[in-house]
Amino acid sequence: MNDRYLTVTALTKYIKKKLSYDPHLKEVWLRGEVSNFKHHTRGHMYLSLKDEHARIQAVMFAGNNRTLKFTPENGMNVLVRGEINVYEPMGSYQLYIQDMQPDGIGALYLAFEQLKEKLQKEGLFSVERKKTIPAYPKHIGVITSPTGAAIRDILTTIKRRYPIVKVSILPVLVQGKSAANSVNKAIQYANDHLDCDVLIVGRGGGSLEDLWGFNEEIVARAIANSETPIISAVGHETDTTISDFVADIRAATPTGAAELAVPSLIELRDRVQNVKRRLQRAMDVDRSTAKEKLNRLVKSYAFKYPEQLMRQKEQDLDRMIERLSQNVNNVKKQQTERFVYLTNRLLQQHPQTEIEAKQKQLQEVTKLLQTQFQHKLTTKKDQFRSKLEKLTLLNPLDTMKRGYAIPYTHNNQVIKTVNQVTKGDDVKVTVKDGTINCEVVDVKEEKK
Repeated sequence: MNDRYLTVTALTKYIKKKLSYDPHLKEVWLRGEVSNFKHHTRGHMYLSLKDEHARIQAVMFAGNNRTLKFTPENGMNVLVRGEINVYEPMGSYQLYIQDMQPDGIGALYLAFEQLKEKLQKEGLFSVERKKTIPAYPKHIGVITSPTGAAIRDILTTIKRRYPIVKVSILPVLVQGKSAANSVNKAIQYANDHLDCDVLIVGRGGGSLEDLWGFNEEIVARAIANSETPIISAVGHETDTTISDFVADIRAATPTGAAELAVPSLIELRDRVQNVKRRLQRAMDVDRSTAKEKLNRLVKSYAFKYPEQLMRQKEQDLDRMIERLSQNVNNVKKQQTERFVYLTNRLLQQHPQTEIEAKQKQLQEVTKLLQTQFQHKLTTKKDQFRSKLEKLTLLNPLDTMKRGYAIPYTHNNQVIKTVNQVTKGDDVKVTVKDGTINCEVVDVKEEKK
């Protein structure tokens, strides 16, 4: 009876085997919407594919998703190819995706837009980080295919416009899977080993697939990290790549890149001729002005009659010496008078005079103070004697000398009324020469 019951593992293995042998499930093509997308740290992608009525779990291992040109996102419609099988630990069937394409949009175009948005957020397209292309470069590096039309156009244009510049060609692959890595290494090599003033990176026109090497992130970051300014020249005027956005300047064509990289020797010669003509005119004007000034000097009085001019200057010198001497004497006299005036003022305000005046004032103040003190002392003595006499009259000791005594209770309070004592209390009576201890034998109160 018990042999009829299967284990869950056995049933799952049976179903898995059934699905594995079904040829229709070996290669399944599905269209659906991505949901619950998760990109695991180990590289695997876990997601669900759904439509309006159903949902299926799916996984795309790192070995398969490594070649994807875009990153799946929730809500994205995709076309996938894969195999249906059972994930035994969960007992659920799922789709093992082998290939994935966006539905309704090209994978390359989607990857282009995603990378463009990512690098733009990082600031790699910002104008602030772009370097200036030198006006008169001495050495130019050209990174492109050595056999394409682009290199011929660049070299022809440079030779025609500025043949004195040194050009180094760094041959690279510009198409195919290895193109991006080839361009990246060439940019790094140029920065590390070539003393270039500017680099031209590009190729001729082509389809989006042909130009894709210049849309790779590795090339974009190599351009952004380059210390040498880079001119991007990829494709024709209508072609736009990620490299164009990151480069320091974008040229519409390789020929345009060469024109941006070097000045025109013919234009420079024309400018030199213009400057030369302007300089010649300026020199002619200066020479004419100097010649006129020289003619005026030659015709001047000094050159015609130098001896008379010398005599006149001698007389002028004598007159100036006399004026100087007179001024010196005047200044000396003024300073002497000022010295005498200041000396008299100093004597009048000499400290000794001030000291004597202050000493005299101090003596007068001291004398006045002594007089006031003596008067105050006499007044205080008189007041003291008066108060002493009053105190003597009120002194109880003097009263006792006349035969009076002062009674005290046992707690040393003066007895002023009969109510303070009772019969049998001990009292003290103080007389002028001592104290008498007594006992109250009777208390009588006198009626008023």
